[in-house]
Amino acid sequence: QVQLVESGGGLVQAGGSLRLSCAASGRTFSTDTLGWFRQAPGKERQFVARIRWNANTYYADSVKGRFTISRGYANRIVDLQMNSLKPEDTAVYYCASDPRGRYSSMENDYNYWGQGTQVTVSS
Repeated sequence: QVQLVESGGGLVQAGGSLRLSCAASGRTFSTDTLGWFRQAPGKERQFVARIRWNANTYYADSVKGRFTISRGYANRIVDLQMNSLKPEDTAVYYCASDPRGRYSSMENDYNYWGQGTQVTVSS
């Protein structure tokens, strides 16, 4: 059974940093595209960042220059370093995996999802 589990969320003041991690089990993810999405209260889930198997990365404009996605090792498959956090970054953050390894920021292209971790940024 494939399982993704996010960690590292919490409460931080504006301007602060958090590092999210995603641990996975049940299959290998070395050729997957790995992504981070987020969902704020009352809003649809939106793309944040993704990284392909060859380390090619892509970011949403709203986080570009502040967030960095990286592939991990062993069962920690992907991290998201978040700097200069803003109150509008407050959301539940999800890691996800696309086994086809595509260049995609589309939610529907990602087959495997974690349960999410809450990030709250206070002003």
